[in-house]
Amino acid sequence: MSSDNRLIYLPLGGAGEIGMNAYVYGYGPAENERYILVDLGVTFPDMDTTPGVDLIFADIAWLADRADRLDAIFITHAHEDHVGALGHLWPRLKAPIYTRKFTGNIAARKLDERGLDGSMINIVEPWPAKTKVGEMSVSFLPISHSIPESSALVIDTPAGRIVHTGDFKLDQSPIVGEPFDPVLWGEIASSGVKVLTCDSTNVFSPKPGRSEATLAPAITQLVKGAGGMVVATTFASNIARLKTLAEAGQAAGRSIVLLGRAMRRMVEAGIQSGVLTDFPTVVSPEDAKTIPRENLMLLVTGSQGERRAAAAQLSRGKFLGLELAEGDLFLFSSKTIPGNEREVLRIVNNLSEKNVDVVDDGADLYHVSGHANRPDLEQMHDIMRAKMVIPMHGEHRHLREHMRLAQSKGMESALAVNGTMLDITGDAPRVCGYVETGRLYLDGSVQIGALDGIVRDRIRMALNGMVTVTLIIDEDDEPLGEPWVELKGIAEIGRSNAPVTEVLEHDLTQLVNRMDDKTLADDDKIEEALRRRVRQTTQDEIGKKVEVQVIVSRLMA
Repeated sequence: MSSDNRLIYLPLGGAGEIGMNAYVYGYGPAENERYILVDLGVTFPDMDTTPGVDLIFADIAWLADRADRLDAIFITHAHEDHVGALGHLWPRLKAPIYTRKFTGNIAARKLDERGLDGSMINIVEPWPAKTKVGEMSVSFLPISHSIPESSALVIDTPAGRIVHTGDFKLDQSPIVGEPFDPVLWGEIASSGVKVLTCDSTNVFSPKPGRSEATLAPAITQLVKGAGGMVVATTFASNIARLKTLAEAGQAAGRSIVLLGRAMRRMVEAGIQSGVLTDFPTVVSPEDAKTIPRENLMLLVTGSQGERRAAAAQLSRGKFLGLELAEGDLFLFSSKTIPGNEREVLRIVNNLSEKNVDVVDDGADLYHVSGHANRPDLEQMHDIMRAKMVIPMHGEHRHLREHMRLAQSKGMESALAVNGTMLDITGDAPRVCGYVETGRLYLDGSVQIGALDGIVRDRIRMALNGMVTVTLIIDEDDEPLGEPWVELKGIAEIGRSNAPVTEVLEHDLTQLVNRMDDKTLADDDKIEEALRRRVRQTTQDEIGKKVEVQVIVSRLMA
């Protein structure tokens, strides 16, 4: 290894947050390394901070500027926060994509949806198969998670071996997908691991994680004891859970219905790629209408309260002709992601109004996490015996606690949030730079920057309302009639007990009539004067300084 070369780690997303994963590794001369990118995912908007936004991506501008040095993109698994941005951001990177078979099926659909060629994805076999890219060699190492064919990456470089865990749990009986194999992982570690880049999501969970296989008895008992229709929701990508739920319904003599495009797509991908076998026969929503409700079990999308998903629509009324009724049972076989509590609670209350019985996972009977708990992380540390541990996939508090855990076991560690570049060439991680990172929003069909001001303006309009003022100026720079206003999101009657529209138009008319010739000849001065007066008047009338749009139209001679 040349002393002029260095090995770096740079998270662009997923470090300091949960979601939007994008991690860069590089090797070569400083500032001129060759790179690989691990994962390219999304996170989801909320109405409080990103109203109207469809998806959120990591800002990959730094990497896009160096795309000629990006050798490959590796996708560890098919969750949206790891693969969801591929179709949107790949055109800026144009590097070869490597995945395993099931993940490749989902990734190809992501590309196809954006009009890109899904055949550009390279399907590779797991360890010991290796993919050589530049001076790095990368292998997919099977690991259990809540989606099939999840893989860690073994990244061999001239500076040493990196093991990037991806999302994982230590499940040796996961129902669908490969079990965790501690012997295989021990063999990987036997030749020495320089860096363990490790999932941090559940570092605060004190008990060892449970296997997916432990859920079936409780779920089966619950479904068999239900009187009316049973509806269950979980993450669409957790096809092991879908199989457990479907088999419980089948054991209770119920017909199974899949509701939600994402859920159908995941089951189809599992069957097509061969990782999902013996899934119970499903019936269509149309056929379900002819089946007695006590003989039905619906598996629906929307466990996180998504307004357009099947769960939310069923809670509000009908979905594809199916409707909940008093005495039905609704099961949340999932945990609510922090930040989604309000939306989930809205569904629960809607169901309560229908006299539907709701069962959540408060007793830990019907859901297990797909992420390693604290004792499992310690076990992973012990197996790998890495020189250094770099926490990833977690909020700042998770990364900090994971760093402390690693250090308590005598391993070097560092907290690197998005944009923090670590030099991991030596025996301890060292911050060697920072790059600008942020977020991109998919807003309809276009991508916008988080700092562009578009969403900020949308929030301000939502909070304060908006007044549009129109004034026409004739050929002689004289007002042609009085200004008129339109209100959006503003109370019609103010403190003076008069229509706010009339009060504004009266004040603006007086203002325009007092304008001198110099002001009337300058559109910018007119707009500023009208905007200021509107905000003063609305503050007096309704207690808000509203957003103001001024339109000055001039007649041409």
